[in-house]
Amino acid sequence: MSCNSYWRNRLWPKLVRCALCLALSFAGPAGADEAHGSGWRAELRGAVVVGSGDLRWFGLRIYHAALWSEQPSFDPAGRFALQLTYQRSISRERLVQASIDEMRRLRPRTDAALIARWQVQLREAFIDVEPGDQLIGVNLPGYGMRLYDRRRLVADIPDPGLAGAFFDIWLNQASRDQGLRRELLGVRP
Repeated sequence: MSCNSYWRNRLWPKLVRCALCLALSFAGPAGADEAHGSGWRAELRGAVVVGSGDLRWFGLRIYHAALWSEQPSFDPAGRFALQLTYQRSISRERLVQASIDEMRRLRPRTDAALIARWQVQLREAFIDVEPGDQLIGVNLPGYGMRLYDRRRLVADIPDPGLAGAFFDIWLNQASRDQGLRRELLGVRP
């Protein structure tokens, strides 16, 4: 068998299969979702990264955060997305509790019944995360927020109060991690 026929008959089909598998792994459900306009990017067409940074706890990288906006200068009252790419396994319950604890800290006068309602909504919305998983929260002014993972819409939350309290965890002037807040807002030290 000549070199050309070996290439054409044996190696070329394997190479094509490998390339197809690789392309499908990147396109997968997320690519299909985006192509049909139902992914988080459809909520923010033309959005660009305002800033990004890592949340660390005792030196351990917990997640990478990126703030996306349709506007060149970030408007906290506008449409934006906060994308979190997790580096650690975290249970849904831990995500909910950490979020509620921060909301209480940032909004100490919030009614306990409202906080309890928010906790239920977040428990229904959040998922357990593993390293490499993403959760993307999209702020929709006057409506609330939508939460996506890499592939699909995870939750639709028509509650502007909850959306504001949730995004305050990262963007409020009293945010616990001021370094990450500055990085997300694109503020250079």
